[in-house]
Amino acid sequence: MTGWLLVLGVGLVTVVLKGAGPLLLGGRRLPRAAEAVLALLAPALLAALLITQTLTSDGAIVLDARAAGVAAAAIALVLRAPLLAAVLVAAAVTALLRALGA
Repeated sequence: MTGWLLVLGVGLVTVVLKGAGPLLLGGRRLPRAAEAVLALLAPALLAALLITQTLTSDGAIVLDARAAGVAAAAIALVLRAPLLAAVLVAAAVTALLRALGA
């Protein structure tokens, strides 16, 4: 039950923070520097989540099938494959290496 209360609390804080911006700004635009930082915030957070979920296990750095899958997806994207194809390549490489016991 404590976990669900935490989820609800975080959700409530998120809604309050999202609503505070328009209320406090009142239709005014943010300074250009702030807009530039906000534009880069989502990709930076996504990259941080990707790295921590791919390269860590039980608090230790691990190179396993997940890292190989992400590397395969990165190569597919560099070769201009569609995003869905890159995801399928990552899943296939990860599954193959796990099946082989790597």
